[in-house]
Amino acid sequence: GINFEDAVKEKDEMTTVLRNKNYHMVADEETATVLDGTAKFIDNHTIEIVLDSGEKTKIKGERIFINTGATPIIPQIKGLKESKYILDSTAAMDQNSLPNELVILGAGYIGMEFASMFARYGTKVTVLDTNEKFLKREDDDISEMLFNDLSQDGIEFNLGAKVVEVKDLSDKVEIIYEINGKKQTVKADKLLVATGRKPVTENLGLENTDIELDERGAIKVDDYLRTTAENIWAIGDVKGGPQFTYISLDDFRIIFDQLYGKGKRKVSDRNLVPYSVFITPALSRVGLNEVEAKNSKIEYKLFKLAATSIPKAKVIGNTRGMYKILVDPDTEEILGATIYGEESYEVINLIALAMKAKLPYTMLRDQIYTHPTMSEALNDVLKG
Repeated sequence: GINFEDAVKEKDEMTTVLRNKNYHMVADEETATVLDGTAKFIDNHTIEIVLDSGEKTKIKGERIFINTGATPIIPQIKGLKESKYILDSTAAMDQNSLPNELVILGAGYIGMEFASMFARYGTKVTVLDTNEKFLKREDDDISEMLFNDLSQDGIEFNLGAKVVEVKDLSDKVEIIYEINGKKQTVKADKLLVATGRKPVTENLGLENTDIELDERGAIKVDDYLRTTAENIWAIGDVKGGPQFTYISLDDFRIIFDQLYGKGKRKVSDRNLVPYSVFITPALSRVGLNEVEAKNSKIEYKLFKLAATSIPKAKVIGNTRGMYKILVDPDTEEILGATIYGEESYEVINLIALAMKAKLPYTMLRDQIYTHPTMSEALNDVLKG
């Protein structure tokens, strides 16, 4: 496999190419002007920009679109913000050298992706999380399997841990935390904070507009992404909701349809969005899992298959995982799927499409798939 330093270098080269391409797709258009700088609202139609050169300019817009994204949340913990060893999810991707020991604060999906990645490169990873239950949104059998697999990779989990202080030592960081009132400490080369992300709305001058924020600090939007100021729209992470690149891309489709199409696309139509957590192997989901179905008192028929039964998993050399698919016993439509296994990030899209098209599960069960592939496991899992 590729070493860490080379992987970071390749990542930097790829993202530089992609960013330049995206930048020039807009900047090179005759009808577009790109201003590099920091912008804030003066009123609903006017924006003041401090250019990178230091020069100030004002522009007026008939329509304005906000797409400022989200930024990592840094909790209020003594010594945390001041620590020189702290990383967020952005800085963690820019490390030139691999830390020998890493503590991750937060056992959510972002924390797990980094824990899995760094552990596979050989870093000793310790994860601290305030929740006593691991990945509580997932079904118990899935979260237990993930916990055991990640622990087997050398990741140490301390759940129910409340971090009380962070101290910088001469060449390490010390994290002091409590579990059931008992103080414990752990030392590491770096501390990665993965406690969620919040919309970037500070310093935008929103107080000078009619734009309102919700209780989580996200910009309020309607079903067509219009804010409470009728000439301003918000797209991407700044409006709250699932923080995925592809949601932002679909936001663009909704806006484009309003401006140049029939104006029929809307947020409420987007009810079957798959997602993947890029650990090894990946965890992917769409629709309901068992916990959600039971809580909503929805009847379902459950289909399960261990990844050890899938030929392609054996070819890849990783038979960890499980396929779980919930089906409506009356309509035979798929209610949801949880796929933990190799290439689940591809298989989940097929299931999501079948759900959106309201196909009976038997169509996936009886489909002829190429061999060997992970998707052909749908033949077996849906046999029941």
